[in-house]
Amino acid sequence: MALLLLVTAAPAAAAAPARFQRFDTMPVFRNSSAAEHTAAEIAAATADGALVVYTDSPARRIGFAKPGRGITPDGVLPMPGEPTSVDVVGTLALVAVNTSKSYTEPSGVLVVVDLARRTVVATHELGGQPDSIDISKDGRYAAIAIENERDEDLDDGEIPQLPAGFLTVVDLVGAPAAWKLRKVELTGLAEVAPSDPEPEYVSINGRNEVAVTLQENNHIAVVGLRSGRVLRHFSAGTATVAGVDTENDGRISPTETITAAREPDAVAWLDDNTLATADEGDYRGGSRTWTIFDAGTGQVVFSSGNALDRIAIRQGQYPDGRSDNKGVEPEGLAVATFGRDRYAFVGLERANLVAVYDVNNPREPRFLQALPTGVAPEGLLPIPATGTLVVAAEEDSDGIRSSLTGYRLTRTPLAVSLAHNRGTPSIVSDGIGFGALSGLSGIPGNACDVVAVTDSAYTPTRVLTIDTLAVPARVRRELVLTKDGVAAGYDGEGIAARAGGGYWLAVEGDGKKSPNLLVEVAASGAVVREVPLPAAVAATATGNGFEGVTAIGTGSSEQVWLAVQREWKADRPGQATLARYTPATGEWAFAAYPLDAASPGTWIGLSEVTALDPRTLLVLERDNQRGDAARVKKVYRVDIGRLTPAAAGAPKPVVSKTLVRDLLPALAADGAAVHDKPEGLAVVGTWPLRRLVGVVDNDGVDDAPGESVFLRLGRV
Repeated sequence: MALLLLVTAAPAAAAAPARFQRFDTMPVFRNSSAAEHTAAEIAAATADGALVVYTDSPARRIGFAKPGRGITPDGVLPMPGEPTSVDVVGTLALVAVNTSKSYTEPSGVLVVVDLARRTVVATHELGGQPDSIDISKDGRYAAIAIENERDEDLDDGEIPQLPAGFLTVVDLVGAPAAWKLRKVELTGLAEVAPSDPEPEYVSINGRNEVAVTLQENNHIAVVGLRSGRVLRHFSAGTATVAGVDTENDGRISPTETITAAREPDAVAWLDDNTLATADEGDYRGGSRTWTIFDAGTGQVVFSSGNALDRIAIRQGQYPDGRSDNKGVEPEGLAVATFGRDRYAFVGLERANLVAVYDVNNPREPRFLQALPTGVAPEGLLPIPATGTLVVAAEEDSDGIRSSLTGYRLTRTPLAVSLAHNRGTPSIVSDGIGFGALSGLSGIPGNACDVVAVTDSAYTPTRVLTIDTLAVPARVRRELVLTKDGVAAGYDGEGIAARAGGGYWLAVEGDGKKSPNLLVEVAASGAVVREVPLPAAVAATATGNGFEGVTAIGTGSSEQVWLAVQREWKADRPGQATLARYTPATGEWAFAAYPLDAASPGTWIGLSEVTALDPRTLLVLERDNQRGDAARVKKVYRVDIGRLTPAAAGAPKPVVSKTLVRDLLPALAADGAAVHDKPEGLAVVGTWPLRRLVGVVDNDGVDDAPGESVFLRLGRV
């Protein structure tokens, strides 16, 4: 799916720095049907920013959207193949369309669309498979990268694989049907497979020179549009980067060094003499960097080193599953001037972030912020006329929907916006790798901090201490669990900080080999014991087990309550279980919890339980849907003061519940698509100053949007 981000300038608060703040997310299927496979890959806009055009390759069409207070779908237009890129000049959209029959018979067309009438007014044969398109600032030329991409399944993707790619220059003179196309050969330039250049991306400067990346060839060429000649060319070179994670092992451990070819994807001019690349890598490279070159000499004047990985780690969006394969994978790049300031936007395809840099000095960029996106941000579209940024995130699979997300350039103070669940990031760390926060607990006697536990997305299991008074909330410390002196890994789904020190963990089983466990942990992180369920109860378990835990009281009066996510084999339909364990006696007892009714094709379950006071539990109940499909993300109050849970095997009393909070407004407060997995809930402080906070499980950025979210839910 694709995600489009818009940013608009708000009235200035003199002392506050300008920041981009998300305001809306539009799933692409709103332009058609939720049943369709859709995507928004590359986006362009009219000069006034009133209309956005995006490519939808799976559906073989382009789509339209209107940014305003939100992002409104505005229809689609079929194309004769798969659109790969689009740009706009005046009232015309130029769409590069791939019509290839095979890798050895590449073909494509340039389709010219009248945006006012939404009709095709001209079509030009391109003689190959197109990728990127850019239009000169004066509207005289268009440049199209004709990639003729390789077959990655042939000889492990080794090049050369003919026919070779090239550059097409379009003279935008006269009526669209009369435009002339000129071919510029790019063979013989690169050191890598010089006979088979594969142009990937194009960008035109103010002197009508187009920079072309030859990604697989690890090369960059600069072509004069008027002459159609290669003016300069140079290797993109290699980068040695220290302090990165190179192992896909569930540990965020940025301690290694890599040396890799940059193999850049997107390219953009910072000024007429300086260009930048997003160094995605391809089949041989990928340095995890973005780089700035002197366009005249090819000299590197800036390399980001490990900064992009560290940015993702700080915001809890580092994709450890990609550590052994290009890490955050910088792919998209766009540069634009908003008011007096010039910005570079770098899209991190695997971290689902856009890093924003101040490039007023093009040789000394300054990092400003990182913006969360949908899955796989591809097209980055700054719109200076409206002070907005549009990000197209292309992934559309497994319930993850392509979308358009909007950010506005604003001067709202960060602390104020985050206090009201607006603005990103909402949680960061001091260099501690985090994510997959699946359980949360207040700390007795501490009105500032909470603790969280990481689930099986990471190993070993860690207890993270989060400062809730910091803005953004800040992960300050980590405690690694050990068992018999060795780091231990559990599927930790809930945590409870004990009044006397130490913790209880709820560990989810799989209903087969791994049992559901209540784990007692000392303050040092050492596992004291693992408490299983009674055998007769454990035998009824399914794959949806323990999801939350809370503790009430101390010493001989301590009680531990756990939430089971969904119905087990012996449960009545629509009922989950609340389990009570008494450490002093070792006794288990159980009660039934009535779940809200699920919509067809969905399920509803419990994600967390936390004690409000000795007589009251707060239970977090949610469906398994995100975005437009989300319906149930709610906190209920359950009175246990007069409840007598039943022993194992006896009929369970059914608790009653009262709605305390609907979390949907908080989950969508800053224009995000509603996250599907709020999984942590905690009460901080004491009456009458008790505050309710929560966290979202980002699934370790594994086929998920991946945003780590800290929710400030107000007084309770």
